[in-house]
Amino acid sequence: MSSESQLNDWTVKQLQEELKKRKLSIYGRKSVLVERLLDLAKTEEVRNRNSEMMSTDNENTVKHTQSSEELKEQRHQDREQRKKIVIWRKPLLTIHYFILELFELIKQEKESISKHRKTCSILAIISFLVLSVYTWDGPHQSYVSAIEKYLLWCGYWVGLGILSSVGLGTGLHTFLLYLGPHIAKVTLAAWECGSLNFPEPPYPETILCPDSVADDSSTPINMFSIMSKVRLEAVMWGAGTAIGELPPYFMARAARLSGEDDVDNEDLEELEDLISSDDQGLFTRLKKAVPQIVERVGFFGILAFASIPNPLFDLAGITCGHCLVPFWTFFGATLIGKSIIKMHIQQTFVILCFSKRYVEQLLEFLSGVPYVGSYIQYPLERAVRAQKSKLHGASSGKAGEDGNILGFIFEKFVTIMVVYFIISIVNSLAQSYAKKVDETKRQLNNGVGVVPPKADKAD
Repeated sequence: MSSESQLNDWTVKQLQEELKKRKLSIYGRKSVLVERLLDLAKTEEVRNRNSEMMSTDNENTVKHTQSSEELKEQRHQDREQRKKIVIWRKPLLTIHYFILELFELIKQEKESISKHRKTCSILAIISFLVLSVYTWDGPHQSYVSAIEKYLLWCGYWVGLGILSSVGLGTGLHTFLLYLGPHIAKVTLAAWECGSLNFPEPPYPETILCPDSVADDSSTPINMFSIMSKVRLEAVMWGAGTAIGELPPYFMARAARLSGEDDVDNEDLEELEDLISSDDQGLFTRLKKAVPQIVERVGFFGILAFASIPNPLFDLAGITCGHCLVPFWTFFGATLIGKSIIKMHIQQTFVILCFSKRYVEQLLEFLSGVPYVGSYIQYPLERAVRAQKSKLHGASSGKAGEDGNILGFIFEKFVTIMVVYFIISIVNSLAQSYAKKVDETKRQLNNGVGVVPPKADKAD
């Protein structure tokens, strides 16, 4: 490939044609296209160097080396075996691997801190100064308390957003469990109270109607005013989901820039199999369309997939990383799509569903359903009355008992979801360690001198 000075002399069209030949993204400024080709040149140089070294070593071990097809079949068998390492099928082995993987992660973090001592020292100094300002008494404490409350509230929703999308076995559906119910409560309270100026405190932990709404008469209660009330929570949650989409992107990008094929990267292997698949099913065609649109359209393709509820968005992240799409192109489009466009769509849906008119129509509809309608309508109507009574700080009586029953059911549902999420993390970390064990075994079988991990003794 040409040098940097020669590439700078090329026209944008020539650069795009070269990138197209190499199946890379052709979108961006000229400097970005040049940088993309230079990154590819470095990758090819490292790959050629590694292949030359491997060819020399493999002359003495060619009899022990598996063919690519055999290796692929072996990886598939190992992957199927790893899926069985779950806490309800192999509890002792799963917990054992989980603990070993935790130690590995802690060891990696210690090594990372030792490599970035200067950065860690600066962060420690900044933390000490912030803690000093936080603890010293003075007139600034009122501002400190306000900032603390604001940052904790934002961090809470960002954290829930990350949990909803980060790949740790399974996502915790925090929109259905936390953000959706919060928007629904604010919507019901707004229509019942005729105001959005809820007393603070106890808002946002508890919603109560203000004692007087005379001063708030200029603010009409409609979808847009309610949306404005919960916009901060929604945007922070959406930003968290965008952050949670970064691991697949970084994983695929690192594998491409390393100059070596990640022979056991299941996500990249799935992407390659998907592209070469002849299956014409609807779901397969939709999955194929994701990387094709993202690669051809670029920023706006990523924005389009991030702006709608899309369970296939991980493929977009992997594709962007594999095609070396610039970080800010990917993250910027994802952030705008998830935290602004998608969140306003979801807010609109929840606010409409829980507006006064639609709630009354739903209760009326349920009362007309034969046989089971009255059994569903009665507890829901009681729960709505209980919620309205709580907004005015009044005792809800029998309605409160029905509301407590529904609240108890919801709390147990949330608890089950959180416990399942934690178990999925344990399973995921255990399978991650088992993957390292399998990789070590394959290297030993191929004649590569690698010290096996400690887990082989317990396997």
